[in-house]
Amino acid sequence: MTIDSTSTSTSTSSAGGAGADVATGFLRDLIDQLRAGDTYGQLDRLGWEKLLSPFVLTPQRRRELGISCDVDPATEGRLRSFYQAVAAGIEKATGLVTGYLLDLSHEGFGRVTVFTGRLVVVSEVLRDAHRFGFDSIDHLAGRGEALVGAAAALVRAHPEVARDDS
Repeated sequence: MTIDSTSTSTSTSSAGGAGADVATGFLRDLIDQLRAGDTYGQLDRLGWEKLLSPFVLTPQRRRELGISCDVDPATEGRLRSFYQAVAAGIEKATGLVTGYLLDLSHEGFGRVTVFTGRLVVVSEVLRDAHRFGFDSIDHLAGRGEALVGAAAALVRAHPEVARDDS
């Protein structure tokens, strides 16, 4: 992870969190996914606080978003990055190749599915995707870690289905 020269701390205590570590775990995977999607290197100059701040949506900001607005491309990109990071975390935890599918309507309804082999390890219905965000960085990290942990447990419970023997 690239840490800007003005900040040597890698915990989220200054960003509205109690101390999730951005050097390892889910937040690291999310930062890696964000940087991987930056083909022109524009995000290289940003620290982790700036990279993850769009994922934090305070209740006030959430209320300001209209109920009937369409999902903007930036929000859809954050959704994709989040679930790509979940898939990457599952790959690291299990050693198996994962993939994900995101089906999202312009109104913000849809489904996301993360799979490995023939096993679906994450399946979530999306509602109000235009309001996608978390209360804090810690909540973001906790949700990602929970999805990765539950998926890894499914793979351990059903290894024969998770293997891609096609």
